Amino acid sequence: MSKSTDNLWAAFAGESQANRKYTAFSRKADDQGYVQAAKLFRAAAAAETVHALSHFKALDGVSETADNIRAAIAGEDHEAEVMYPEFIATAEAEGEKKALTTFKWAFEVEKTHRTLFQSMLENLDSEETFDYYVCPICGHTHERNAPDKCPVCGASGDRFERIS
Repeated sequence: MSKSTDNLWAAFAGESQANRKYTAFSRKADDQGYVQAAKLFRAAAAAETVHALSHFKALDGVSETADNIRAAIAGEDHEAEVMYPEFIATAEAEGEKKALTTFKWAFEVEKTHRTLFQSMLENLDSEETFDYYVCPICGHTHERNAPDKCPVCGASGDRFERIS
């Protein structure tokens, strides 16, 4: 791999993280009534997304949809089978309760994502359409309708965000 390729991957990761960080900052600014600061954070987050996608495109990171789904399944497998179990064990050993909670939630949700992606791959040519619902607390993703209660974190189903 060339140094430029390494740099593209590093830039993609950094820009992706900046987007998420600025999104979190915008929510906090909104909560505190700083409307203009929230708008600036959202604008910067959008710009960071442009940068990240540009870097990812330069890496030829986007393929045909079926291949992209296979890549997503592989990523979810890694998170559910390797990454989060290791992170959970470390957080338990260190007594880091906040980290443990967020790792456990993500671990459960990644397994659901893997299942949803696998189903999508098997039914890619289906003409059936439906929405997804995402828990704003843990990220649990549910198809067709929101559950009455989140099976991962227990949040009320009426809090789920509809993704169309």
